[in-house]
Parts: sequence; C-alpha cells; structure tokens
Amino acid sequence: MIQVCLYKMSDPEGELLKLGCDRLSAALSASQARHLTLKLRGIPADGALLLQREALSLGAEAALPEKASRLGKKPVDLILMGTEGQLEKLCSRLDLQREELPSLGEQIRKLLAASRRRRGELQLGNARFPLGERTLIMGILNVTPDSFSDGGRYNLLEQALQHARRMVAEGADIIDIGGESTRPGAQPVSAEEELRRVIPVIEALKKDPAFTTPLSIDTYKAEVARAALELGVDMVNDVWGFKADPGLATVAASFKVPVCLMHNRKSNVYRDLIPDILAELQESIDLALQAGISSDRIIIDPGIGFGKDWQQNLEVMHHLGDFLGLGYPLLVGTSRKSMIGKTLDLPVDDRLEGTAATVAYSIAAGADLVRVHDVKEMRRVAQMCDAMVRR
Repeated sequence: MIQVCLYKMSDPEGELLKLGCDRLSAALSASQARHLTLKLRGIPADGALLLQREALSLGAEAALPEKASRLGKKPVDLILMGTEGQLEKLCSRLDLQREELPSLGEQIRKLLAASRRRRGELQLGNARFPLGERTLIMGILNVTPDSFSDGGRYNLLEQALQHARRMVAEGADIIDIGGESTRPGAQPVSAEEELRRVIPVIEALKKDPAFTTPLSIDTYKAEVARAALELGVDMVNDVWGFKADPGLATVAASFKVPVCLMHNRKSNVYRDLIPDILAELQESIDLALQAGISSDRIIIDPGIGFGKDWQQNLEVMHHLGDFLGLGYPLLVGTSRKSMIGKTLDLPVDDRLEGTAATVAYSIAAGADLVRVHDVKEMRRVAQMCDAMVRR
C-alpha cells in the first residue's frame, strides 16, 4: 500500500539529498518546494518513474532516488511538488494508470481537499483567524501549584489575571487555562478541585469588557469543560485526545467550539513511532467526528513530551511535516520542555533559546499554532519566521 501525506520540508535541498537524489537534481527540485508538497512512501520504483514522467510533463516536480531506474518494483519514497492545478491534472492522468498505480489519484485528491481545509479559518468566539497567514500564539496560563515550569506562580486569582493580560499585551492570540498539571509524575486532581482553580479566573476574564481574547480550557474532563464552556470559553484543549473521558467529545460538540486533540499514551514503546502516532491521532479525530464536531473545528497536536522519551520527541520534531497529512491545523507545544533541557543540559527556567529554536523549526515545518510560556519573545520569533516562510 502506497502511503501519501501532505508534507512541508524545512530544508528542501537537504531532504531531497537524504531521499537519494543527486546534488544537482536536489538543488533544482528544491525551488519547487514553495508549492504543495506530497510525500509518497512505498511506491514501486517503476511506478515512481512513470509518475515522475507524468508530473514533469505538467510542469510539476517529482524527486526520487537516483538509483530508482535500477530497482524494478522495489519500493522507494518520492516527493511530489506542484501547484494545486498541476496536481489535479496529474490525478486525472493517474486515473488512467490504475493497473500500475491503483487508487493513487484518489489518495492525492483527498489530500488536496485536506490542504484546502488547512487554509481555511479558525473561529474562536467572535474572533476569526485566517489559517496560513501567520502563526497563532497560544499563551499558557497554569493556575496550578505543581506545573513543571510555572507551578505556584499564577494560582492566586490576581496573579492569574495579571499574567493573562500581560500575555495578551505581548501578543497572545489565545489564552489556554489549565487547572491540573499534566507533567510526568503529577498527581491527578478531582474535577471539583480543577473547577475551584479555573472557574474564578474564567469568570473574571469573561466579565472584563476590555478583555476580548479567546480563552481555551486545558482539560480532559467533560465536567470541567462543560462548566468552562457555559461561562463562554471558546475552545477545548485535551491532552488525551478524547480518550480519557469519552463524554468530553459530546460536550465539545454540543457547544460547537474548536478542539485541540493531542497525542498521548501511557507507554513509550512503539512498533513504528511516526506511523503509530499518526494512527492514534486519527483515532482521536474519528472520535471527534463521530461526536458531531465539524472538521473545521479540529486542531491536532503531536504531543511533544507526552508518551515519548527524549529521542522520540526529537524524532517527532524531525517529522512534523508528516502530521500535515492528516489535513488539520497543527499546534506544537515545546515550550521549556524536557526535550530542550536534556538536549542543552539546562534547568527549566533557562530554556528560552532552546524553546525559540523549536518554535522556529515548528513554523518552518508547517505549524499553524504554537503554545508557549514566553509570549513576547516567541511572538517575535514567529513574526520573523512568518516573514520568511509564509511569503
């Protein structure tokens, strides 16, 4: 089975060289990376050569290993680049090649539809954010005593309100409020305790006529989400992707709000890391769709720091482009996390530069939203990256 996914290359020439292209071909093909990019895995080498000829005849580009002509039907990977119009015409030609490349045209059409969905609009309450024009900044507001980075700093009401307003002044587009630490080893809290922490903050911000920034509730509990949504919260951010509390999907659907579905699991033992994560995220997406949540209200998060060890987190970062293939806006949350601390051997309060590197890389790889503690600094990083990659 040929696997096809939307893809964004942060280093086009380098990735084409890694694919097996010769240096001249990689340099020439890299210029096409500004267009739509698809990655095909496991395509028979002779079929890949056929696809390449068809793509080139339409003005698109198909990069494959230099040795493909000698491999017969052995599977290879291929990177396909072109405009939407070119790829639509290519699908029509592939329909005539069903014997050699069965259903490939249909798979590519589905991804083109997913690409159009990713270029849509995110509506949060009265705020509308066109996707793809700039990176959206989600500011973290932990009203907890034990979060890994800022536990205890904002768990008093006035401190929390001041921090929320400060993040908005620094450029946050969304404020994500959490009342339970989800760091490894944290003790779970009851829904009652979580509500005691978050409800006063939500009530105060929603009653303030000067505060118009959308709010997100960071919870995996249906009871907490319902109470927050009844007060006017605009989004649900679930670190368990609707798998911890089956009722949460129904609650979110009833309020017609966007949801962020994060990948998470209790074990970091995978059969095949990236395909497993993609499949498990798709399970969360299916739960959302089955509950009645519209596809244009779904955001995905690969879950850096959750159910993965240090090297696995780095591998997920390297493959962020693969997650675009699910066809939904991508949120990446790396801020101050242990992946950075272990790589740089730095404590949690000294990871600003490491966070900036991961934010920049995420944007280059196609992230639509980043979730951060240091809003002012990461907003600047995002603005600079946007100026380069969203031209």
